[in-house]
Amino acid sequence: MVAESRPLPAGAAPQPRSPEPLTPAAAQGLLARIAENIERAVQGNAPAIRLALVALCARGHLLLEGVPGVGKTSLAQALARSLELSFARIQFTSDLLPADIVGASVFDPRSVTFSFRPGPVFAQVVLADELNRAPPRVQSALLEAMGERQVSSDGGALPLPDPFFAIATQNPREHAGTFPLPDAQLDRFLLRIHLTYPGRSSERAILLQRGEVEPHRALSPVASAAQVRALQAAAAAVHVAPALADYAVALAERTRVPGFAHAGLSTRGALALLAAAKAHALSDGRGHLLPDDVKAVAEPCLGHRLSPPGSDGLELDRGEARRLVAQVLADVPVPV
Repeated sequence: MVAESRPLPAGAAPQPRSPEPLTPAAAQGLLARIAENIERAVQGNAPAIRLALVALCARGHLLLEGVPGVGKTSLAQALARSLELSFARIQFTSDLLPADIVGASVFDPRSVTFSFRPGPVFAQVVLADELNRAPPRVQSALLEAMGERQVSSDGGALPLPDPFFAIATQNPREHAGTFPLPDAQLDRFLLRIHLTYPGRSSERAILLQRGEVEPHRALSPVASAAQVRALQAAAAAVHVAPALADYAVALAERTRVPGFAHAGLSTRGALALLAAAKAHALSDGRGHLLPDDVKAVAEPCLGHRLSPPGSDGLELDRGEARRLVAQVLADVPVPV
């Protein structure tokens, strides 16, 4: 069901004009303001907030995981409320249908015609809450939207608004009532972030801050849709030296060595790694990529794309994913 929403487009939105150029320093300042706004409602998760903004700048999608109650939904809602974008939250349940997400053609007896009524996926920021509580058929309803930024209906394709950012949360797979995400679905998420329990001081602040109104509901937007598009354009323009492209290729090739993983990193995975690294460089106020940017996003970018031999591609726990990615980084020389 749709649990919460802000105004949705009535149909296919017109293509926006190209954003005004944004310098790396200006982009860093804007990202810092967004992060500061989010931290007013979500405390003790600064690294996760930064990575969430990296995913947004890289035009990717974000998967948040962790045990219930550690702030996954709060982080997603605080990010959405910090941006002047249309927003919809979908609560995934076992009885949800694909049409509940995408929309459907409805018969109008007055005009004796069918008209398409867009679903919540037509919002610019979509929160898919507890995605793995729904069966795979429903999970896949997001696949085309995330991969192609469009949905198909009645033999035609309807474009989604720009920007379009999907944030999904999932509970650990060993919890009752969860279904594993298929590989194709996982690969559409640029980053996977694992949220843990906050530190003592942060948890104390959360307890004292909580009142009658949820903290994220008091947030106001600090960035417009045009500014988000400008951030994405600035991230795409970050310079990548040939040596760093070779570094990304070498990392991908290391995962493809027989016996290392169930399936090596795909070319799409390597592209995702560079896109996330470029957005990370932008968040540091740089217009060029460094090896440290690649290392900083390697685990959240690659961890859900790799699994050990004999696992049949099953989703990894965080510890095993961290071990595989750390081994890849250790085995590939860093370019000078």
